[in-house]
Amino acid sequence: MSWGKYILGALVIAVLIHFAVIIAVPRVLMNVAMERIGTGGENVWRTTGRVTAESRQIVRPSPDFAYSACVFDLSEGPVIITATPWDDYWSLSLYGANSDNFFVIDDREAHYGAEITLVRKGVAHPEGASMVVESPSTRGIALIRRLAPTPNTYEAAARVASEDVCTSVAQLSN
Repeated sequence: MSWGKYILGALVIAVLIHFAVIIAVPRVLMNVAMERIGTGGENVWRTTGRVTAESRQIVRPSPDFAYSACVFDLSEGPVIITATPWDDYWSLSLYGANSDNFFVIDDREAHYGAEITLVRKGVAHPEGASMVVESPSTRGIALIRRLAPTPNTYEAAARVASEDVCTSVAQLSN
């Protein structure tokens, strides 16, 4: 009996399992995050409460930031995302369904806030849109972080966040 073919078979199975896990884990974790954050619907901003040791909707949150998150869904067409300006540091990040960060803009690039039109990669860009970003997936997460280290600045950031927009163009047309 030759042990070589068993060892080779075990190595092939180990390599296949390794690649399956590498491909599947980010998508599974992102789906869990989208289910948690998207409770109550998609294409809507949700502002989290002030970060404590018990609040963990976002991976490794900082208590110095006010977070807003939107699960975007491009299945009905483009989505408009705006980030209202904030006096201190802020950033808008977009994540695809495989957890890849595919877009970031912050206060250094956009002093007066940001408005983007998010479309699925390969789809025609809408006419008149000022900044078009292509998403590698139909669903994903938009995340805004605003520096708000004190309770007072957190309250102010929450008021500003209420002016942010995450909505499909189809919803705007109705």
